Amino acid sequence: MSSVKVWFITGASSGFGRAMTEYLLKIGNKVVATLRKPESLSDLTAHYPHTQLLVVKVDVANEADITAAFAKAEEVFGRIDVVFNNAGVSVVGEVESLDEGDARGVFDVNFWGAVRVSKEAVRFFREVNKPIGGRLLQVSSRLGLVGAPACGFYCASKFALEGLTECLVTELDPAWNIKVTLLEPGPYRTEISQGNFRAAPQHPAYANPALPSSQARKFLGSTERFDGDVTKAVVVIEKFSQLEDVPIRFPIHRRVLMAMRDKAKSLSEGADKYERWTDGLYHDES
Repeated sequence: MSSVKVWFITGASSGFGRAMTEYLLKIGNKVVATLRKPESLSDLTAHYPHTQLLVVKVDVANEADITAAFAKAEEVFGRIDVVFNNAGVSVVGEVESLDEGDARGVFDVNFWGAVRVSKEAVRFFREVNKPIGGRLLQVSSRLGLVGAPACGFYCASKFALEGLTECLVTELDPAWNIKVTLLEPGPYRTEISQGNFRAAPQHPAYANPALPSSQARKFLGSTERFDGDVTKAVVVIEKFSQLEDVPIRFPIHRRVLMAMRDKAKSLSEGADKYERWTDGLYHDES
């Protein structure tokens, strides 16, 4: 592939999406930046030529928007090398605190939105980029690996994305040359971590300030313990995107590494502890 890459980014208005867009443009790559409010990138469109930066209005909840954005990218740049599937939302609150509308809203962006982008990315890499394929980077989270209080539906949406991505990887024909990885960020200081998320009213049963969900609400509303620097993370992600042999998961924070190791240990210990319970559960083959 060319040394100059074409990246397709969702959720480019803030956080990882904005930081990735800025970094890629700075080092000379081309970017298709998609977001719901294109005017939020007016400073970048004023600085970079349209031959390097294409800004497209996209709501990932709208399949037609996604299809049109990929078509526009093909029209302008002729190819896409990397899809950074990043758009996401968060509504903080206990499972009992969120109504179904809020829960479905989280899933429609974090899961179904990511699914829509994933399917179009695979089609594009297979049909338009043939035979060079492309790279699909799914922005998941540490909370796609482990559950956390006051984050039930966010966690569930990321768990779902992780499961779907594992399945997708098993389905792709190696001849298509499509590489897929789940990026696993931890606590980074982005706009979401600084308070631009919505917190659902707390269910009265969880009002006790000593409960884990009450503590989590405080943590999520403060940036002091969010030690990740997103401007440094995107440099690592861009470098990672150049690897030929890629893992299905790429941890991007020490707390993610800890979560991975703790969960692997817990699963292994559970399997060992209850292994004998599976004895005698099978058909006798004579």
